[in-house]
Amino acid sequence: MSLINQRVVYLNGVYVPENEAVVPIKDQGFKYGDGVFDTTRTFGHKIFRLKEHLERFERSLKYLDLDPGLSMKQLGTITEEVVERNLPLLASGDDYWVTQRVTRGLTGDDGQAWPDWPESTVLVECTPLPLAARAHYYRDGIQIITPSVRRVAPEMASPRAKTHNYLNFVMGDLEVQSQNPDALSVLLDKNGNLAEGKGSNIFVIKNQKLITPKEKYVLPGVSREVTMNLGRELGYEIEEDDIDLFDAYNADELFITSTSFCICPVQGINGRRPTANGIPGPITSKLINAYVDLVGFDWYGQYLSKI
Repeated sequence: MSLINQRVVYLNGVYVPENEAVVPIKDQGFKYGDGVFDTTRTFGHKIFRLKEHLERFERSLKYLDLDPGLSMKQLGTITEEVVERNLPLLASGDDYWVTQRVTRGLTGDDGQAWPDWPESTVLVECTPLPLAARAHYYRDGIQIITPSVRRVAPEMASPRAKTHNYLNFVMGDLEVQSQNPDALSVLLDKNGNLAEGKGSNIFVIKNQKLITPKEKYVLPGVSREVTMNLGRELGYEIEEDDIDLFDAYNADELFITSTSFCICPVQGINGRRPTANGIPGPITSKLINAYVDLVGFDWYGQYLSKI
């Protein structure tokens, strides 16, 4: 790929072509997963809720005692610059994932070969959303499977921090993909209740009530919070509670939320379909429409247009 057609990333103070962004092999993020990240997306090429994502990013940094050497305001400006520089490479009907990452960089003797490398590695990048690959989920619903791998318990490491330690999600995805390559894994927590997927929260709808797992056991997604607020505005009761598989199998509707998915209807969980008919279900449809109105961009139609 020629340099003129390459995306640009921010790495430790400079903007460089993506294939020239080099990180030492002894960086703590590479060696130990010692880092945090956060991701938002664009709607119609405009970044959504960057402030809220950076606030969550800051909480993750504090949890790991990481100092990026930049304020959240500075990181916001850098993020906007990265997107602006990469927009010419994006098709008019597409959008970006936008990610900030900070690792602990090099410590002790690890820095000898890279004496000028800072104590923290700061990276800001963007990647086109996989709209075409996911489009059929919005027509047919996504299939959920709960693997044997459990979500890390909060007394081990808080799920509320968005860290580089995603091995349990990776193992869960591998197990699920071996059964159904088109399904998404949603891990159970240590007590056998629904927790979350790799970057996605789950909601169950029963008797006009929206129920989602307790924040203690999951990453509190920005899209999760947006959806809860929209549900309240629409007059639905919202509850954070334990959801076991009995509850999930008896749900009227299920859906997942995430930065990229926004709201995606669930076709079934472990092969069991919700009791109500239709994809998306009636309440899920209302929430999707409200989300589209909120952001002022038809992301649902954007996905369907890629089928």
